[in-house]
Amino acid sequence: MKNFFSILCVLLCIPTSQAQVMIHELDCDSPSIDDQEFIELKSNTPNYALTNLVLVFFNGSFSGGNKSYFTIDLDNYTTDINGIFLIGSSSVSPSPQLLIPPNVIQNGVDAVGLYQASAADFPDGTLATTTNLIDAIAYDTSDADATSLMSLLGLTNQLNEDKNNNKDTESIQQTTNGNYIVTTPTPRAINDGSGIDLNGITTTISASEVTEGDQLTISFSTEQPVGSTSLSFTISLDNGTFNNADFSGNTNITIPVGATSASTTITLTDDSVDEGDEEMLIKINQLPDKYISLNTNIIVRVYDDDYTVSPFGTPKNPSFGMVQSSQTSGYYNSLDEKADQNLRQALQDIIADPTLVRAQTYADVINILKEADQNPAHSNQVWLAYSEKGKPKLDLQTTSVNTGTWNREHTYPRSRGGFYSIEEDEVADGKNTFWTTNADSLRHANSDAHALRAVAGPENSSRGNQNYGVQEYDGPVGNLGSFKGDVARSIFYMAIRYNDLSVVNGYPDSSNEGELGDLQSLLTWHENDPPDDFEMNRNNIIYTWQKNRNPFIDQPELVDYIWGNKKGDVWEQELYNDNNNLPVLKIYPNPTKGTIKIEGVKGSYKVAILNLSGKKVRSFKASGTLSKKINLESGIYFVQINQNSKKIVRKIIVKQ
Repeated sequence: MKNFFSILCVLLCIPTSQAQVMIHELDCDSPSIDDQEFIELKSNTPNYALTNLVLVFFNGSFSGGNKSYFTIDLDNYTTDINGIFLIGSSSVSPSPQLLIPPNVIQNGVDAVGLYQASAADFPDGTLATTTNLIDAIAYDTSDADATSLMSLLGLTNQLNEDKNNNKDTESIQQTTNGNYIVTTPTPRAINDGSGIDLNGITTTISASEVTEGDQLTISFSTEQPVGSTSLSFTISLDNGTFNNADFSGNTNITIPVGATSASTTITLTDDSVDEGDEEMLIKINQLPDKYISLNTNIIVRVYDDDYTVSPFGTPKNPSFGMVQSSQTSGYYNSLDEKADQNLRQALQDIIADPTLVRAQTYADVINILKEADQNPAHSNQVWLAYSEKGKPKLDLQTTSVNTGTWNREHTYPRSRGGFYSIEEDEVADGKNTFWTTNADSLRHANSDAHALRAVAGPENSSRGNQNYGVQEYDGPVGNLGSFKGDVARSIFYMAIRYNDLSVVNGYPDSSNEGELGDLQSLLTWHENDPPDDFEMNRNNIIYTWQKNRNPFIDQPELVDYIWGNKKGDVWEQELYNDNNNLPVLKIYPNPTKGTIKIEGVKGSYKVAILNLSGKKVRSFKASGTLSKKINLESGIYFVQINQNSKKIVRKIIVKQ
């Protein structure tokens, strides 16, 4: 009998202990961008340890399948003096004890459950269950009931945050009798207004953006004068690579008895090292029980004034001939004497070689673009393709809000190409971790950096999955179109690299998977906006990651032999070898006003200058270094150097 009683006690005591915690309030749909959504727990006793508890969010939609999409581990967290524990983004005020990104909590039809369990028990995609369930809420915003989800959680009622047609300004709250009401949100407070009144602290800053060497004033003010004991606390500023080596100043704050404010001045270290722009994160550390932070985790942008400038120009102000292709010797030699389909196949055999070419993750592409699309005029920025301007690398879009951000744009839209992300794409695992790939690996087109560009978030949305050309997408009004040739060559690359992709005439319907237009527009873009140093540098950088190149940047004339007016003609490849003196030649200035200088060729050679249609407009013989007035009208030309049956071609621009 004694043993039976002990077992019964264990069975009863566990749920009684955990029943001390409940889901107190839920705001799943806050104004505009859902940046103020939150969930709040309440314990029956203050300062209650939430050890061995997890919050699990379930998707009740048809596609969600009543499975988990987000789990929060509550180990090492404690409720406050009123038994409250608030979870939300940094936009929620008062400040949550546990921060989550904005716009994570779905609006419904969904549910959230509080479990006595481990986060490892609920990987994404776990079916809702009552096993070890302590409390749960099924909710919506004027949607039909998710009856199957409620059944899985043992619930009979689904709560509507939009019950009063004010979903943006109301929340679901549990009352003292266990029922629920929908009313004005009360984060970090007991719903019925009881409990200890906490003195709120507001943090303000003198500037949200500073540069190394600047000073920043951080001020703190309380809602009520400090009581019988002075208020002392510390702040932290560390965030990622930003640490105590990047600033000096007092981080110990004291507000005297009877006072309501205090401040500190932080001086940003002005060193001579380009660490890149950083972000300081101002955070109030542990406060006494009767105080609460109304806003913390404040971000201040710190610009590094040691950024570098590349010797070559931006796409908007291009330079030519300064950046040489880093292709290995003989990279394109197999193209020689090929034509038509044989030429296409020979190209694909190079750029989709399964023994050499690598596919990286979609997360890796962010790091690739930060390097490959770096603004030549500012090393801490990326160059935005369509918008034709620089943007801080730190402004990468990380939430559903794209205003003021940059992100990854597929020049060949995913919806048209039929490629997609998988779970492994979420991990940036670096150059040396990769997938093997081939011409049939269409899924890998999702993260092929040759066809991804850094673009402004809103412009990415405007671009959508339209075809290129004046009838659909021609770029922002008033821009120079400096992206057009780059985009055209990325599309041509994709049409050769992957078997199921093509570029076609006209404007095919988006339902025609694997087709993108307009070919004639892209050919014109390619011709009018030739590869510049920015694009060649980009090609070289991607080559270090993917081990393949975009051949239409290295040898733009190939476009004509595959899609243009030389289609079907035999391609004569310039053969590179270790004894060839020609690849080291320099032709400058480029652009030129009429005089060119040729350096780097030993011995005698022949020079031919051709216009864009391939017609020879100038020719002469030379030896060694040459300075020559070419007397040509403004435009784009090819300079062809011939020596001992070897040749090399460089593109130049003449501006009178």
